[in-house]
Amino acid sequence: MPNHTHPAAAAQPARHAAIMQLARRFGRVETDPLAARFGVTVQTIRRDLTMLDQQGKLQRVHGGAILPSTVANIGYSDRRDLNEDGKAAIARAVARDIPNGCALFLNIGTTTEAVARALLGHRDIMVLTNNLNVANILVENPNCDIIVVGGLLRRTDGGLVGSVTTQAIAQFKFDLAVISCSALDEDGDMLDFDIQEVGVSQSILKQARRSFLVADHSKFRRRAPARIGSLAQIDGFYTDAPLPTGLATACSGWGTAVILAGSE
Repeated sequence: MPNHTHPAAAAQPARHAAIMQLARRFGRVETDPLAARFGVTVQTIRRDLTMLDQQGKLQRVHGGAILPSTVANIGYSDRRDLNEDGKAAIARAVARDIPNGCALFLNIGTTTEAVARALLGHRDIMVLTNNLNVANILVENPNCDIIVVGGLLRRTDGGLVGSVTTQAIAQFKFDLAVISCSALDEDGDMLDFDIQEVGVSQSILKQARRSFLVADHSKFRRRAPARIGSLAQIDGFYTDAPLPTGLATACSGWGTAVILAGSE
């Protein structure tokens, strides 16, 4: 699509339609090139992308936006950039509820990586993980023992999955599991894309005395095909936006505490 087809005076609806056409073509759009293409300010494009994000058409990431994914997970670098502030707030909230002197498991996910960063000041903790990124983050905490469970390395995000991982997890019993997921549906089911990762998450929950889910609001707009389990199995759900009314009511009935990061 040549640049001259979009003059600076293009109306917002037409600009939004063109942005979506580019996103569908390339999977990702970036703020600065869009501003140059349409002859508007970067701030205008950021507002456009925020509106499209709020409408569920795009997902904002650092420097631009991407198409929401329903059949395959978003790439690791884009997931890492997605809602960084929200994930950091969730991580701080859950870290406050993780005591010193406990053993916990952190699974695969950019939100659990944020939790690892929030645990750098904790003392006398043992962290088990199937996430090499978590292990590398926690190396900086001299008061944390780290156990990396084995398995098949997923090069795209440093995750360890498969039957070797589930068998290794079965050898442990830990005080707390802090897990993430790729999507949440209106029934309160935790969902993911990789069936091997789902099996690992189910094993983690089985071996934990208590369990926390960390998931930001973008997970409510996504769909994934494989079911980990229900929020009914979770003791505390840490997120950054209010739950839909029906799901909030269900969590109350299940005894699942919902903690809104930043609301305390």
